[in-house]
Amino acid sequence: MAAVNGEVSFWYAGDGVPEAGPGLPGGRDVDVCIVGGGYTGLWTAYYLKKADPSLRVALLEQRFCGYGASGRNGGWLYNGFAGRGAFAERYGQQRAAAMQRVMDDAVGEVVDVAAAEGIEADIARGGVLEVARSKPQLERLNAFVEAERAYGANRVELLSAKETTDRVNVAGTLGGSWSPYGARIQPAKLVRGLARTVRGLGVEVYEGTAVTAILPGSSYRRPRAVTPFGTVTADHVLRATEGFTAGLRGERRTWLPMNSAMVATEPLPADFWADAGWQGREVLGDFAHAYMYAQRTADDRIALGGRGVPYRFGSRTDSDGSTQVETVRQLRAVLNRFFPAAAQARIDHAWAGVLGVPRDWCATVELDRVTGLGWAGGYVGSGVTTANLAGRTLCDLVLERDTELTRLPWVGHTVRRWEPEPLRWLGVHAMYAAYHAADRQEAAGRATTSPIARVADLVSGRG
Repeated sequence: MAAVNGEVSFWYAGDGVPEAGPGLPGGRDVDVCIVGGGYTGLWTAYYLKKADPSLRVALLEQRFCGYGASGRNGGWLYNGFAGRGAFAERYGQQRAAAMQRVMDDAVGEVVDVAAAEGIEADIARGGVLEVARSKPQLERLNAFVEAERAYGANRVELLSAKETTDRVNVAGTLGGSWSPYGARIQPAKLVRGLARTVRGLGVEVYEGTAVTAILPGSSYRRPRAVTPFGTVTADHVLRATEGFTAGLRGERRTWLPMNSAMVATEPLPADFWADAGWQGREVLGDFAHAYMYAQRTADDRIALGGRGVPYRFGSRTDSDGSTQVETVRQLRAVLNRFFPAAAQARIDHAWAGVLGVPRDWCATVELDRVTGLGWAGGYVGSGVTTANLAGRTLCDLVLERDTELTRLPWVGHTVRRWEPEPLRWLGVHAMYAAYHAADRQEAAGRATTSPIARVADLVSGRG
């Protein structure tokens, strides 16, 4: 049986891809308009209505809630966020550490809210296990653990090869690290549960409603979101479109829509799991430059992801999650290297999604009180937890609260725009070609991190 390719993602396979709900019936006037029905938009709506039930909140989504990255990601609810090193360098270690602390807490916040609201999302709080399978990866792993400890003692455990494989038996493991700040989730169940919850709180959710432009307010006019069905005017219009931001008028170079692809195997038998372990249901990653990420699903599959074709010319996005045959082959090869016993396992589903990448690889939150426009995103693939923090922060900004969250360094952080085409396309493809070349060098026996990767880091802005 051929693998299903696309159909948004495997995470919708059980219940089917949802139909869009009712669209915008015409012009509306509200207090807050949110553009985008993923985690960021839904969490923002949730916290606003919890804080002030009288607020009139409208959420506009071009397809259905969870159509984008929120319904396609790897299911890593963890405490990583894009830009910590850059924030520490620019704003100081203390402020970066403050953001790390609230990110640590945000993992538990999502788990607690899901429980309180009756959202069943296959959550298993097994932490984050990352493995090194070459000497350069082990070097980077040790540096990572040391950096984590600078943000607090005992944040991450350094594991020997045996300690690592006792948790998850990945072939060729030389060492690993484990952090308690992580959980496995079923992404679509979480986003659909959030959508049900915010509707129950009275948020006006309009699906099948593409926003063509977000226009700023001024001293004589309020900001507004323009759609083919009418214009929504509000005191605040908040953009929560992440990897689809480039499709909005004037935003093509704001964030780059980077592609990430995944495969899910058939359910694997008990004898496989007896050897592989993975009893803790940790989310699993590695220290390759073109890294992988994986989870053991609730029905005992391996869902594994990584970069395929990293970027489409002109910031174009995919069609309903379809991905290239070559990308599926590459992910199959990663699966086989990590788990040789799964080499004959059937791939049941392959899909892809886009994530938002700022030019400096740093996530941001902002609310401009002059124009009434706000936004959050640029999560670079670490958005499952970060979106919750963004939602709480946007809530505080809209309500003009001076809180710990509104003083975090990502609030108001400015990022320059990406280069025009074809420089954007050439740069991204060259960067990932370099990372893949570096990984091949290291797998072939190089003892230290490839200089190709170091150059790629500097050129990309990650270094």
